[in-house]
Parts: sequence; structure tokens; C-alpha cells
Amino acid sequence: MKNKISLLAAFLMLWGSFYTNGQAVAPFSLQQSIDYALQNRASLQATRNEQRIAKAQVGEIRAMGLPQINGSLDVGDNFIQQQSFLPAEFFQDPNNPNAPEPGTFVPVTFTPAYTGNATVTGSQLLFDGSYLIGLKAAKTYTELSRKTTERSEIEVAEQVSKAYYGVLVNRERFELLNQNLIRLDTLLYQTSIMFENGVAEKLDVDRLRVQLNNLKVEKQKTERLMAVSENLLKFQMGIDQSQAILLTDKLAEVEVDISKVRPQNFEYANRIEYSILETQRDLAELDLRNRKSGYLPKLYLNARYGYITASNEFSNITKTSNWLEFGYVGGQLQLPIFDGLRKHYQVQQGKIALENAKLGFKTLTQSIDLELEQASVELTNALDVLESRRENMALAEEIARVAKIKFQEGVGTNLEVVNAETDLREAQTNYYAAMYDTLIAKVNLDRATGTLLTK
Repeated sequence: MKNKISLLAAFLMLWGSFYTNGQAVAPFSLQQSIDYALQNRASLQATRNEQRIAKAQVGEIRAMGLPQINGSLDVGDNFIQQQSFLPAEFFQDPNNPNAPEPGTFVPVTFTPAYTGNATVTGSQLLFDGSYLIGLKAAKTYTELSRKTTERSEIEVAEQVSKAYYGVLVNRERFELLNQNLIRLDTLLYQTSIMFENGVAEKLDVDRLRVQLNNLKVEKQKTERLMAVSENLLKFQMGIDQSQAILLTDKLAEVEVDISKVRPQNFEYANRIEYSILETQRDLAELDLRNRKSGYLPKLYLNARYGYITASNEFSNITKTSNWLEFGYVGGQLQLPIFDGLRKHYQVQQGKIALENAKLGFKTLTQSIDLELEQASVELTNALDVLESRRENMALAEEIARVAKIKFQEGVGTNLEVVNAETDLREAQTNYYAAMYDTLIAKVNLDRATGTLLTK
């Protein structure tokens, strides 16, 4: 049902596209981007194919317990007929002087020149401990394949989220650079008028022009970086690079759930890695049971039915009256007696494999605890830095505003304006770097708590 909804959502997004400069632009929120990626990433499609293969393998194993029926038709020409040797005593005839001498052997042909055989054979497995356990193992393996697909989906959601936030930050920074350019260009124009009126020096104009040129170069670099980040997002979504997209989410709308920092009632089962390890442990248990079942007998029901014919004339085997009917039904019991302790050592290996699977839980829980702690600290520090950078940027904006007013009123220097503008751009760069770090830390914490992608 979820796949159908996601497909419908992807269709509506494309259907709802609008056009810019003659090119269709598809709008995407973060959730829509993730949904699109879950349906269109080639790597995920390959993973789902592996899941379908696992389901088909269950059917393959189940088929082993169903009746096995085969038919065959064999017609042949024994162009060199096989012979056997019989003692000469079988051919003794006192009235025949050419009879073979006693103690010798006479070659005799028993095989007819032409033979035919039409047979239908059938067998039914009645009991095999390995088969019953194999069915359970196959279903468990299918579950493992499903969970592996889910883990891949979480990884894709993480990659798309980080790429989406990267584009948002770069676009916000690009817009701010445009505003800075407009403000600095206006200041340069006003200073040029002041220079023409003899109020400012040419050095003041040149300094601002240098600042403006540097800002233009920075804008170009940011624009290229924004294009690269967009292309990365398209790649993570599995969308064509030539498709224009519009991100509908805003940075101001992104919420950081502080309650996830150092969660008190965290369940390890929320992590897909823990769930996968549980399934791997179940598989190890079933594998051990399967190895032990090798000591049990196997019981089969077999049957054969068919016709056979033989003749030294080929025309005779084409007549149905020369075909003889036969049939057989019976049971077969296979009892393992001694295999050189092979199964014993297989069981020992299975026990060790199961022990290793159980030991994996301790390592995994410790790893998750460490990851949670690191992600919580990372987000806490990122929020502190972001708040500090936000205050610094606000202060830098105020300093730049005051420096401009003082210069225009003749109580300040142009150098103060240039330095204030430089400090402002540095504060803005630091702020958006801190904003990106905070968003990445948010995604990492969502991944650590197992809430990044909820079904």
C-alpha cells in the first residue's frame, strides 16, 4: 500500500510541475524527495530484486516437499550388441561333433537389436528433518532480506536529507550574497557621488570597488557550489540531472527535536541493525537444528510405471502390441549410520556460529550507545555554535550599518566600512556553516535513534 501511495505522490509531483524558461520544474519537499528516491534509486531497486529472489527461493525449497514426477521415452539401436560368456557345458550335444569343448566359454548375445522404454516415475518425500527446518530457515531468510532492504532505504533517506539540507543552506547563502551585493553596490554608488563632490577620496571608492569585486567572485563560487549540491541531490534521489527541481521546504521551517538528545527510554529494537542481528541469530539457530537433523532418518515413497519392448526388427517396436507393461511402488528409508564424524564437526561449527551471533548483540548495543552519545553531543555543540554564530552575525550587521552611517555623515572612515563589510561576510559564512553542521547533526541523531525513516 505504501509503495502505491509513494508512486502516486511521485506522479502528482511531476504532474504538478510548472514551467520556467520553457522547462518543467518539479517541486519537492524533503519528504517528497525521500519518497521519490525510495522509488527511483537504482541501488534500491536492485536491493528489492534481491528480496524478490529470496521469496522465490522459499518456493524453490517448498517444491522439494511436493511430488516429483518425471516421464521419459527411450528408443535405441544397439548397433553393436553386447555379448556375454556362458560355460561350454550349456551347449554340450553328444550328437554334435562341433560342440564346444568343456572348460571353455561361448559368447552369447542377449541384447536385442532394438529396445524401447517409456516410463513415468514419481517420488514423494514423507519425512526429512532438514526439509522442515529448511522451510523455516527460508522464511527467516526472506525476513532478513526485507530488513536489509529497509536498512538500504534508511541509508538513502539519510543521504537525501543531507543533500537536501545542503542545497537549502547554499541557496539561503546565495540569496544573502545577492542582498550584500545590492547593498555594497549602492554604497559604492553613493561614495562615488561623494567623491565627485569632493567629500570622499578616490581611495575610498577603490576600496569599495575591491570589496564589490571580491563579493562578485564569492557569489560566482557559491552559485557553482549550489549547482553541484543540486546535482548531488538529484543523484541521491535517482532523478535525471537535466530535470529542474524546486525545493519547497525552507530553512526556517526545519525543526530540531531536542527531546531526542540523550533519550531516556531508547529501545535498541528501533535500530534496523539490531533487528537484522536478531534475524541472523534466528538463522544461526535454525542452521544448528538443521545440522543436528542430519542424524534423523529420511523416508521416501517411490513409484514407477511404464512399458518396455525389444526386438531384432525395428518395425516390431513400433507396434503397441509388442510393448509390455510394468509397475512398481515402494518406500525407501535412509538411515545414517556412520559418516566419519562429519556431522559431529558440522554441529560443533554451528554451535560456535550461534555463539558468535549472540556475542554480536553486546558489541552492537555498545556501538549504538556510543553512536547515541556522539550524535547527542554533536547536535548539542552544533546548536550552541549556531546560536553564537547567529548573535555574531546580528552584531556584524549592526556594526556594518553603523559604520556606513558614520562614513556618510563624515564622522567615520571608509576603512571602517570596508572592515565591517569583511567581518559581516565572515560572520555570515560562519553562520551558514554552523547551520549546515546543525542540520547534519540532526540527521545523524535521527539515524542513531532509529527515527529517520518511519514506516
